[in-house]
Amino acid sequence: MKKMKKALAMLMVLTMVCAMFAACGTKNANSNKIASTSGGKIFRIYCWNTEFQDRFNEYYASKIPADVKVEWVINPNEDNVYQTKLDEALQKQESAAPEDRIDLFLIEADYALKYVGTDYTLNVIKDVGLTEKDLSQQYQYTKDVVTSNGALKGVSWQSCPMGFLYRRSMAKAVLGTDDPDQVQEMLSDWTKFDDVAAKMKAAGNFMLSGYDDDYRVFANNKKQPWVDSNKKIVIDDQIKQWVSQTKTYTDKGYNNKASLWSAESTAQMANDGKVFGYFGPGWFMDFCFMSYTLDDPNGEKEIGNGGFGDWAMCKGPQGSYWGGTWICGAAGTDNLDIVKDIMLTMTCNKDTLVKITNKFGDFTNSVAAMEEIANSDYGYPFLGGQNHIKVLLDSAQDIHISAASPFDQTMTEKLQLSMKDYFEGVITEQQAWDNFYTEVLGKHPELSK
Repeated sequence: MKKMKKALAMLMVLTMVCAMFAACGTKNANSNKIASTSGGKIFRIYCWNTEFQDRFNEYYASKIPADVKVEWVINPNEDNVYQTKLDEALQKQESAAPEDRIDLFLIEADYALKYVGTDYTLNVIKDVGLTEKDLSQQYQYTKDVVTSNGALKGVSWQSCPMGFLYRRSMAKAVLGTDDPDQVQEMLSDWTKFDDVAAKMKAAGNFMLSGYDDDYRVFANNKKQPWVDSNKKIVIDDQIKQWVSQTKTYTDKGYNNKASLWSAESTAQMANDGKVFGYFGPGWFMDFCFMSYTLDDPNGEKEIGNGGFGDWAMCKGPQGSYWGGTWICGAAGTDNLDIVKDIMLTMTCNKDTLVKITNKFGDFTNSVAAMEEIANSDYGYPFLGGQNHIKVLLDSAQDIHISAASPFDQTMTEKLQLSMKDYFEGVITEQQAWDNFYTEVLGKHPELSK
């Protein structure tokens, strides 16, 4: 998926991957292989793209015992293919031959509760054997996402606070500065954000790419879950604010009327694009965004190649997070020792997490590691040498998941789909809400309006 094939072919590939990120451990990421394993000779991992695979190959693969083969089963997120294939495999897990079983599988925040609330996932502490001390430096919200009935059922190498990625050159031209602190002051609340949007429009630019760009900022600041204890659908004020703001931005031409992950959206990331900024966490910048900013996606990632270096990051109006990937041990694995060591090395070892940040720009899941990097001379070349970890550290303080529910994925997808016709002026807002309820209740008849 790059910009336009190399565009079309590359565009389709990356769209699949994206649409769809004091040391707590005692192991050294570069220590020797696990000495032996009494388990199976196939270690099977289910996931939906190569993000974890890239990091696994870089920082863990050498520790796999010589007589064990790692088998990756990768299915795309689109059309729910990944979850469908995973569900089919998990349902066969108990009766499957040991070498045919899943050992590890990955999940995302939007549907985490679907899996962590079942017996298909191992208890990280009681079953896998990690300790509270091992996990002590992980951000609390990353534990809360995958906790069910008091049991921690997964771990992540990343924490995903979001920032606002903006063009330095456009900021200088329109706002008079590209300095992240000064730009942040101009965008520190939604009223100021609207004022800058008007300035960008007057200069012939768009503040945002489209309808869904800032949805997560609002949705992650909800005070109420989508569904209450009586299984009634609840529309939080933050969701109403997103709908109102997006309609205004569409009518005034402040956005480019694009949908998330669409060709119209990614095309505007190019060096000659007219969109001022995009909200996103570390994984979005590294794994999805950067390629589209380059004139030559296959060339060196360096100043002079398209927009490389012409971007910066500030916090924006509200702290928030987007997604993330969690590693779950599959019940029935015959390689529990490897499962445990992967979790320790990839999510609890400070040295490993620092290396991941330095190489990939991820905001990793270690308070100590991120504070260390935030207070260092670290600079990310794509952002013109800016230390974006310091920005994301501020956003991370605001993250809470008190409003999470098992229905988040359905609500997000159906809301964005239903509201698009309203934003484009095809139907009224009430018709859009009616369509939303029809879609949700068709999938979850146990709920009510």
